[in-house]
Parts: sequence; C-alpha cells; structure tokens
Amino acid sequence: MKRELNAPCGLYCGVCGVYVASWDKNRKLKDKLAGAYKVKPEEIECKGCLSDEKFVYCRVCGIRACSTEKGIDGCHSCDEFPCRQIHDFPIPAGKAEILRSVPERKKLGDAKWAEAERLRYTCPHCSSNLFRGAKRCGNCKRMVSDAG
Repeated sequence: MKRELNAPCGLYCGVCGVYVASWDKNRKLKDKLAGAYKVKPEEIECKGCLSDEKFVYCRVCGIRACSTEKGIDGCHSCDEFPCRQIHDFPIPAGKAEILRSVPERKKLGDAKWAEAERLRYTCPHCSSNLFRGAKRCGNCKRMVSDAG
C-alpha cells in the first residue's frame, strides 16, 4: 500500500484519472483531463495527495489542510465528519464518493480500504484497472457502468 495515495478526504488517489494519466504517461488521457480541469496537459501530474508532487488542485485542498492542522490522517479519523467542507465539496460526484468511502475506510482501516477501492475500479470484463469516472475500459474498450 502506498500511503501517499490515501487522500484525507476519502478519494483514493490510486484510481484518480490524474494519477493514472501521470503513472501511465497517457498523453491522450492527459489531454482530455487538461480540458476538463482547464489546465495545460503538462500540469496533469500527480503522485498522490500525500506526496510532494500533487496535482495543482490538490495543492490547495482545504480538506487536506484541515487534516494536517488537526494532526489526523483524514476525515475517517475526524469526529466532525461530515463537516462543512464535505457538504460544500464542489464536485457532486466527488462529494457522493467521499460520503460513501470515508465510513468504509474507518471500518476497514487504510490497507484493506485501499485494496477495496482498487478492486472497486476494476473492469468487470477484463480485470484491468480503471480510473474513477471511467465510462469505457482503456484495455478492452468495453463500456463499464459508472465504476464505483
């Protein structure tokens, strides 16, 4: 388990499109994500929320800053979850994922939670890894119901 992929908010970085595009050096995916995030393709780089090489939006994440200030690993360790920062999360699908994921992480612990998240985003047709939000498997090209 790579600790730097266990984002405090509960969004597992190992299935994030930005992380996957960085890791795979996938130019096509980087171009697509750059348009979605309104950044340059070369800015689609990340090694995980807790790494020194974070995506531009992750660098200014209030949830990560809150966890750091409180001296906790993340929302799963916080008595105030779900707080205003979660309620105000700007991406509805991300907010729903956080609300689903955080209780699971609290129940399973970091290692089992990370493995469960990885398995959750696996193609049901060919068992390739998917990224969160993928509509089609990059390997077998078959449609996948919203992974997750």
